[in-house]
Amino acid sequence: MNDDYRSIFKELIKAYKEDNFQNKLQDLFAKENIDKEKLAFIVSSLSGVEIDFNKDYIKNIEEAIKNYTPNYHVVSRFSSCNGDCHQSSGRTLCEDSCPLNAIMRDPKDNRIYINKDLCVDCGICINNCKNGGILDKVEFLPLLNLLKNESIVIAAVAPAITGQFGKNVNINKLRTAFKKLGFTDMVEVAFFADMLTLKEAVEYDHFIKNEKDFMITSCCCPMWVGMLRKVYNKLVKNVSPSVSPMIAAGRVLKKLNPHCKVVFVGPCVAKKAEAKEKDLLGDIDFVLTFTELKDIFDTYEIYPEELEEDLSNEYASRGGRLYARTGGVSIAVSEAIERLFPNKFKYLKTAQVHGVIECKKILSQLQEGEINANFIEGMGCVGGCVGGPKVIIPKELGKDAVDDFAQNSEIKVSVDSSCMIEVLKNLDINSVEDFKSKEKILIFEREF
Repeated sequence: MNDDYRSIFKELIKAYKEDNFQNKLQDLFAKENIDKEKLAFIVSSLSGVEIDFNKDYIKNIEEAIKNYTPNYHVVSRFSSCNGDCHQSSGRTLCEDSCPLNAIMRDPKDNRIYINKDLCVDCGICINNCKNGGILDKVEFLPLLNLLKNESIVIAAVAPAITGQFGKNVNINKLRTAFKKLGFTDMVEVAFFADMLTLKEAVEYDHFIKNEKDFMITSCCCPMWVGMLRKVYNKLVKNVSPSVSPMIAAGRVLKKLNPHCKVVFVGPCVAKKAEAKEKDLLGDIDFVLTFTELKDIFDTYEIYPEELEEDLSNEYASRGGRLYARTGGVSIAVSEAIERLFPNKFKYLKTAQVHGVIECKKILSQLQEGEINANFIEGMGCVGGCVGGPKVIIPKELGKDAVDDFAQNSEIKVSVDSSCMIEVLKNLDINSVEDFKSKEKILIFEREF
């Protein structure tokens, strides 16, 4: 999102918060020389809905926000774009940036459009569109209705959040900041990654019978999963049938408290689309990105570095927190396998890739049987989640912050988390053996 759009977003938040939304929209559309159709596209996207401009636009968008339903495609392009930013190759920057070639030209009028069947809503094209003609839906205004009504709303923050809001902003200060926004509480998704680490270790024991067997992991990355499902679908049978830590967080929290709403906060646009997939719908209610959260904090004049800490007992492990960067999943699962299945650990050979080019390369090699590894981890963004399209700080700094936080964790390996063991008991999962029961672990599973 460019600076102009972020400025509009902040104006919309302030107006909606102060019940002055209608007047703000009237002011925006009253400006001279405004392309009202494009402005409507921008405002709708920043409001989390999809309303075309007409004489009843202001009334329609207010109703759409109040009656929000998660049935909109996340990434969309302004319809009148003709691709006039093309390069010498004849292709536009957004066409070249798309990892799945989902951005195309209409042969009738040569206009650029997004093929919804191929698009995985990764958001890479957004940052590459210099004209600001591609946007993702921002879901804060519909969420603001819940926060105003003092509903039970829990923020589930991605492990990559560490360091994003400054060196002196730890997880406990962020919890305070979320509560000042109106959230009931904040939890680390790393805790639910710990549960999936245990599940993935059991999956490894199940998948790997001999030296030719292999297992594909990183259910946490929707871009990686999207590539597998849409391009390399012959390999899907080798994918661990696990939900992502985000979905696990939503399912577990709602199992423990059926009345709560869960908001995921992370660095990834594709997570917004994942939350809307048919088999996952309702597990996560809203998704916000780090950059959106930064603008929300700024608008509310909440400065996390100035806040007191809202302390919590340690519950997430070093391994779960390392999910934020390339290789973290492999480390976490390897340590769990070593502890639980030492006889299988000696056969473990991991491989990690990050970035679209490397992901495609290893998946092609897998199809040809050219990989000498049996546990393959892939992440679509360079560096992993710390390199996502909506991070605030450079991926190198993000990795350093994540590593420091993880290394200082009281709990090193997920299997040692007494809090996790207690929560699993509340889910009627009482042992490692229970992770071998399809019925017992249904809460952590999905069908690809």
